[in-house]
Amino acid sequence: MSTATSSQPLVVCFGEILWDFLPEGLFPGGAPFNVAYHLSRHGCSVHLASAVGTDVLGEELRRRVASWGIETSGLRRQPHRPTGYVRAQLGAEGAPAYDIARNVAWDGIEPGGRTLAATRKADAFVFGSLAQRSSANQQSLEQLLAELPETALRVFDVNLRPPHIDRSLLRRLARKASLLKLNSAEAAYLAGNDDEASGHEERHARALFERNGCPSIVITAGASGAGWLRDGIWHWEPARPVKVVDTIGAGDAFLAALVAGLLLTPAAAPAKLLAAACRRGEWVAHHRGATPAYV
Repeated sequence: MSTATSSQPLVVCFGEILWDFLPEGLFPGGAPFNVAYHLSRHGCSVHLASAVGTDVLGEELRRRVASWGIETSGLRRQPHRPTGYVRAQLGAEGAPAYDIARNVAWDGIEPGGRTLAATRKADAFVFGSLAQRSSANQQSLEQLLAELPETALRVFDVNLRPPHIDRSLLRRLARKASLLKLNSAEAAYLAGNDDEASGHEERHARALFERNGCPSIVITAGASGAGWLRDGIWHWEPARPVKVVDTIGAGDAFLAALVAGLLLTPAAAPAKLLAAACRRGEWVAHHRGATPAYV
């Protein structure tokens, strides 16, 4: 099911969809899915390329996705693996720690004909790092990237989730992106400065540009704000105070707002797009779960 129209920009999101098990209940999650959800709320047409099991959790995810008007033809059923889930424990200031189930449906995403067709006409393609923990998904990603139009925006969303971290793989994937999104700790890690985090965002962004050649690098820094290196110019947007409920999905909402802004209002000033993305991330942090309802 989809409520998209031909005038909407089309974004393919590749990677995990799962259930976040929180003390307050079960919430749909997974970074690429979260981005897809928020893109759809911003007026983009979304094709989600992922997989669920044939169990009740998988069917409920498909039902939820369809009820939100998001295309489900790329959400394949994996009969031999269960639907993915994450046990998330909230720590100080709503920051989560994750226990991610292994060998689940989204570890084996097999792009079908609908996904290939969507990718060939996509305006943007979003892919994360966690789904690359399986070699099968690495192959599927390479297949889809080869089908993308040259003009499509290629968005790599880094999400470091121990123990699924491979710096050489992350750097290789970053070289395939035209927009790279990280938080301050991830930027420090990828730049090779493991002991440095917040406060060095611009330096790390420029180091990543020198290393990977990605022309657009966005670094979020939580309560400090976010920065964007675009065409050699550094833009910074301070955060605004917000009562944090939990931070799950705040970065995904930020990224979706930025990508939607680039696609829907390409002539907008970078500072304006960055500010809008920050406000959306703050709004999600003020709500429970990664996909709160838009009013």
